[in-house]
Amino acid sequence: MTEITGGCLCGAVRYAAKAAPITVRECWCRDCQYWAAGSATVNMVFESDKVSFTGDLSQYDSKAASGNQMHRGFCTKCGTAVTSAADARPHLIIIRAGTLDDTSLVKPEMVIWTSSAPGWAVLTPNIPHFEKGAT
Repeated sequence: MTEITGGCLCGAVRYAAKAAPITVRECWCRDCQYWAAGSATVNMVFESDKVSFTGDLSQYDSKAASGNQMHRGFCTKCGTAVTSAADARPHLIIIRAGTLDDTSLVKPEMVIWTSSAPGWAVLTPNIPHFEKGAT
């Protein structure tokens, strides 16, 4: 497999993954709606040890609706949201699919937190939908 690469808008943060994502999820939780300016985020889940980063990420920590303590990483220069990680799953890292160099490499396999989606949301059809998070 070829490396999966990406980074922030200004290029100060870069990453390379040496494995395919475990899953790709579209998330409509309220936290993700804040990060995505009102829409859902599309998130790739990787094993942490398969991804390397260069550049500086600032971190915002908060408790998610799931109860998980979350750590969200964003570029210190341009503010692009790049990563999320949960204390409950320290072996995993979530990377925003919009930061990929080639965004055609992945597509959502499920939609989570549909219970938080606004009434106007268009939920990706023909993939599993979950009212809350999925394990």
